[in-house]
Amino acid sequence: MNLFLQDEHATRRLGEALARCLLEHPRVKTVFFYGSLGMGKTTLVSALVKALPGGEKAETGSPSFTLCNIYPTVPPVAHFDFYRQENSSVDESFLDFLEEERHVVLVEWAERLPPRALPPDRLGCSLTPRGDGRQACLAAYGRAAGLMPCLAACCG
Repeated sequence: MNLFLQDEHATRRLGEALARCLLEHPRVKTVFFYGSLGMGKTTLVSALVKALPGGEKAETGSPSFTLCNIYPTVPPVAHFDFYRQENSSVDESFLDFLEEERHVVLVEWAERLPPRALPPDRLGCSLTPRGDGRQACLAAYGRAAGLMPCLAACCG
């Protein structure tokens, strides 16, 4: 699914839609964000987290120095940022979060992860420049395919 995001407001609306769809499909737990600096990945994650129950208590920000932020939402969110990671390495705590399925796992700079770190059930969101805005390309893998009708209804 391709969406044009004209501005920051449109990016935030997509994050809110992602939150609604994740709540409707609780078996989907991972969203991977791709794109260069300034494409709106952190804005998108912040809007998603704020739209979840308990999100008003979350102080969102990019965890590029801490690697992971945990937010007190329902379900809880583990927000990873792999900007500073080497392509061949992956933090073991990240793999633990993928396996435990209690947290929603949001990953910025997913392109820096080795293929072995990509779970079979995930939503990918690539952000690229397009004119004065951004193009969001959403791709679902495995169980995450169930999110696509919800996202189409919210964003299409």
